[in-house]
Amino acid sequence: MNAEILKAQIELENDRVKLVPFNHPRNQELKEIIFDDEIWRYMGMFIRTLSDFEAYLQSTLKQKKEGICYPFLVIDKMSDRVAGSTRYGYLNIPSQKCEIGWTWYGKDFQGTGLNKACKHALLKFGFENIGFRRIQFSADQENIRSQRAIEKLGASKEGIFRNNYVDSEGKSRNDVYYSIIKEDWNSIEKELF
Repeated sequence: MNAEILKAQIELENDRVKLVPFNHPRNQELKEIIFDDEIWRYMGMFIRTLSDFEAYLQSTLKQKKEGICYPFLVIDKMSDRVAGSTRYGYLNIPSQKCEIGWTWYGKDFQGTGLNKACKHALLKFGFENIGFRRIQFSADQENIRSQRAIEKLGASKEGIFRNNYVDSEGKSRNDVYYSIIKEDWNSIEKELF
């Protein structure tokens, strides 16, 4: 596994999407799309004010600095607009695994195929360049839309983690977990991407 690559400035790109490190100056463009409660409904928090936005930026960058995650800005190449954010999270180098998630898009970019292109870039780089053996995904049990999007990636459903997190309103939430493993990646890429 090449964990050192996670210390570099990673940019990923395909025909549809470009992913740049979250600390890119374009992160300020997130303000154009981020203040929408529907985006945050299943994320365990809400971004409603400029101070919420600044706290979100600082928290994300702090977690990257601590090696917990590697966050990206998602740029829609068709419009050259910042469409949202995603990340490699829960980085576990000894076990050679991570979780792709914390993904959100502005309303204009939802249901456009951008997510599949984004996840393809992350999965390809994760398995083929970083060398992860396992990449997992999770979605709130009530977030059927996200679960369907994950299933379209060819991920295997593994089960429900009950009371997996406490949201910003103090409620316990359940998550559905999925994974793709290294041994399955080549056939999934050929079949679905």
